[in-house]
Amino acid sequence: MSLVVLIPLSIGLGLIGLASFFWALRNGQFDDPEGDAWRILSPESTLPKEGNPDDKLATDTAHRHARGRL
Repeated sequence: MSLVVLIPLSIGLGLIGLASFFWALRNGQFDDPEGDAWRILSPESTLPKEGNPDDKLATDTAHRHARGRL
């Protein structure tokens, strides 16, 4: 009894998925996938750099107190 319901249900869902794929294909959903990928990498959208150019990222290891803490 359960196979009588499940087999037509799975075929129906497969046909709905296939029909939605062809609908998306006809309505231009897959026309320019490369353009969208390059559009987000445009040079106008660069983020500003954080921090100051004179910031020190690491302690000075030449200093005798800093060398003892390593």
